[in-house]
Amino acid sequence: MSAPVDRVTDHTARRLRWRLATAQADGQVPSLVAGIVRDGGLAWADGIGDVPGSVTDTQYKVGSITKTFTAVLVLQLVEEGLLSLDAPASEVLGDVGYADRSVRQLLAHTGGLQAEPAGSWWERTEGGSFDELVAANDGSTPAFDPDRRFHYSNLAYGLLGEVVARLRGQTWWEAVEQRILVPLGMTRTSYQASGTHALGWSVHPYAQTLIPEPLPDTAAMAPAGQVWSTVADLATYCSFLLEGHEDVLTADVLARAFTPQSGEEATGLRYAHGLGFQVFPGGAGTLVGHSGSMPGFHAICLVDRTRRTGVVGLVNATAGIAVAALGATLLDELEACEPTLPRVWRPNDAVPDAFVDVLGVWHWGATPYVLACEAGDLVARRRGVEMWRFTADDWRIIGTKGYHAGEELHVVRRDDGSVSHLDVGTFVLTREPYEPGAPIPGGHPTA
Repeated sequence: MSAPVDRVTDHTARRLRWRLATAQADGQVPSLVAGIVRDGGLAWADGIGDVPGSVTDTQYKVGSITKTFTAVLVLQLVEEGLLSLDAPASEVLGDVGYADRSVRQLLAHTGGLQAEPAGSWWERTEGGSFDELVAANDGSTPAFDPDRRFHYSNLAYGLLGEVVARLRGQTWWEAVEQRILVPLGMTRTSYQASGTHALGWSVHPYAQTLIPEPLPDTAAMAPAGQVWSTVADLATYCSFLLEGHEDVLTADVLARAFTPQSGEEATGLRYAHGLGFQVFPGGAGTLVGHSGSMPGFHAICLVDRTRRTGVVGLVNATAGIAVAALGATLLDELEACEPTLPRVWRPNDAVPDAFVDVLGVWHWGATPYVLACEAGDLVARRRGVEMWRFTADDWRIIGTKGYHAGEELHVVRRDDGSVSHLDVGTFVLTREPYEPGAPIPGGHPTA
């Protein structure tokens, strides 16, 4: 059973509202709504400006947040063994432009594809079929060679949406509904606007009057940016990104999707891209999710997995607010006002057999480490700071975090069965500094 939602205090709510009001006024946008997720629930939501309905239930177009839905569908296929990340998309799509790129390259924007499909600007015009899309984009005008550099490509997600459609035997949107929205209970997320929704505007820079923006059906390009949603539904989606869902994707698979695959050196490492998800520095380390923009709208959906928090922001203006920065600012404000509580410590019911003989103080050369069983994991701390983390796989001890992630820690025993030393990736740990008799790489320093 989920814990009750921990609402923010009145003081925090006022600080968050001030951040929203400042962004709305400085950005000169018709309306701005936002929500904060904490420990699995919507802890705060508010709106500034001409919000046509409920702050939590009014739909806005979310733009490229749609790409994360497409990525989730692709990763489901990978988990089911129906698709390989490193196989070319041509295995599903046949010999069409850019399908020689791997699924991974398309997800991570490393395939060198042009940013936009050829023809009229797709975000402002009615879309066509997939056959029409690939006929106009035959792969002859790439921006870069594959894996040369990160280059954001909307076109890549048109291809990925068709991969999903063909392997599922249904439209991309039917797959989104059945395999993401229904399991998560996101009832106010739709292909086109439904029910109470904000209109999309541009703001004239001098007259400060509103100019209506078009709301086309982008068709074959829909997997790149078509979807509408609400603060409440995207808060639910944040909870999914933080915790996973057994009927959509597990937290372990999501963690792999959040691992940076590419990025731009020119940004000073302020941005990276995983498998369909953007990664920004911020919060407790990194924020993951995606920003979105379509004519008339901007959006952000980010989570901080360490602090178990998330943020949603929706704007009905083509420009005016840097939504990723706003999202990070709202999370920083929350942390400043109400710091994240550490997880409740609980004693272990038992210690895995593989850990029994390795608990206590060990030395890498002359440097002491304390190995302790914490919440079922083996954790190595140096001067109180966690450096490595391991899990027990029967009698194997496998690294999950830190320098030795993925490596096996070997417990080396003497003839009488007592532990001589530990060996993890050629790092030898002994009970005493440079313990005599242990195989010290390079020899014992006093020898």
